[in-house]
Amino acid sequence: MVSKNDDDRRDYTPATLAVRVPRCMISAYSPREGAMRRHLFSVTVVLLLVGVGLAFTQQRLPAEAADDMVARIRAEGLQRSRAMAMYRTLTDEIGARLTGSPAHKRAANWARDRFAEFGLANPHLEPYEFGRGWELEQMSVAMTEPRYFPLIAYAEAWTPSTKGVITGRAVYVGDKSAAQIQAMAGQLRGAIVLTSLPIAEWIERDRPQPGLDDKPVATGNPALPGARSTTPANDLMPILQRAGAAVALRPSAYRDGTVGVLGNRNTATDSVPSIIVAGEQYNILTRLAASGHPPGGPALRDQIVLVGAHLDAWHTASGATDNADGAVAVLEAARILEALGTAPRRTIRVALWSGEEQGLLGARAYLMQHLNTPAARDQLDVYINDDPGSGKTLGFYMESNQAAKAIFDRWLTPLKDLGATRNVIEGIGATDHVPFNEMGLPGFNVIKDFDAYDVRTRHTNAEFPERMSDDELRQSAIFMATFAWQAATANEKIPRGR
Repeated sequence: MVSKNDDDRRDYTPATLAVRVPRCMISAYSPREGAMRRHLFSVTVVLLLVGVGLAFTQQRLPAEAADDMVARIRAEGLQRSRAMAMYRTLTDEIGARLTGSPAHKRAANWARDRFAEFGLANPHLEPYEFGRGWELEQMSVAMTEPRYFPLIAYAEAWTPSTKGVITGRAVYVGDKSAAQIQAMAGQLRGAIVLTSLPIAEWIERDRPQPGLDDKPVATGNPALPGARSTTPANDLMPILQRAGAAVALRPSAYRDGTVGVLGNRNTATDSVPSIIVAGEQYNILTRLAASGHPPGGPALRDQIVLVGAHLDAWHTASGATDNADGAVAVLEAARILEALGTAPRRTIRVALWSGEEQGLLGARAYLMQHLNTPAARDQLDVYINDDPGSGKTLGFYMESNQAAKAIFDRWLTPLKDLGATRNVIEGIGATDHVPFNEMGLPGFNVIKDFDAYDVRTRHTNAEFPERMSDDELRQSAIFMATFAWQAATANEKIPRGR
């Protein structure tokens, strides 16, 4: 975010334009020389009818003359209007006109020139002291972890610039007291701080419309919901400044991506840059933070959740149950996760081994090539394997890993209606997770129904696809996709050892 702030613009001083004519006085900008070089000035726009021509006088105009003038005003305004053209210039070409900004100067000079063009007498500028100028030159905000997501966001007026592009860890403090935030100082340096509670109440109603009922017309600005923090901003922002926070984020309470932004012209030039984010998007950020997915936090993408099955089969039939069903479960699980656009914290890697039937050769070769150092092995979170059996997937053999079983039991719960009913503490051998266990890595194989498997299909000429149903293949893929996603998004790695 780049903004222009305070004393680096000396080419103008905002001022008040006073135009004395029979009809009005208006204020705008004009150059001013001399003192106050360290300050910028701004203007107030005032309309004042004065006692000439159309003003009320002792003698009233005849009704016919008044009617004629009203008719002429209507004709001029309806037939030769320049209102829309001026409106487009002011909004499309000049745009936002923050007091004390270069755009406000352009708007005031443009208005002065229009009055001169219309023939009004003596349009000129009258300065008053306002404070430093400010304009937004460039900004963009995006979530980069656990996935890329551009954010609808605007800087608060008069907030200082960031020091170039900031990529930081998101830290949520909206529900923290001042004392708790001070205790988190070590986490706040260089962080992008979510300062407010999630938006729960939105701006959804306009103020009462005058004249639509007999109620008194409301005066002043309506009370609107807004961002709320456990620690008030006046207390919070100095804490963030002392801690070295990079940016402070607050939500807008407008719905549907609308962002309402104001600012304080007395904001210190060394304060933490403050940005307002669309409320719905801010709520996403807080949910991710609360669930252990801090956007911009330490990337876990180098950690691997490995999902596999062996692709090879003996030559006697079609390898339907050993192991086409397992290979297809891995393929379909990968497709499901990709189709849903999931962005897990860890990398999900899939593998279809060869040489399993000849001694787990493909899996062993992978370990030797990719997990041949302690650092590489430390990056493996878990390996889950789909092999022997046919029919639905019931759960996992947990290889005596009680801590991992407690986690897998929780993940199994939402799948019980699909027939995934239990994980067992025992282990199983003779398939591709075994080499991982031999290296001290957490590897687990699925439990499947063995009905008519060993005595009828496995390694025989009766191993045909009629042995599997579409429902069973779908269920196995959902099971594998679910466990892969759970492991890849968990706060902690799968426990090792027994």
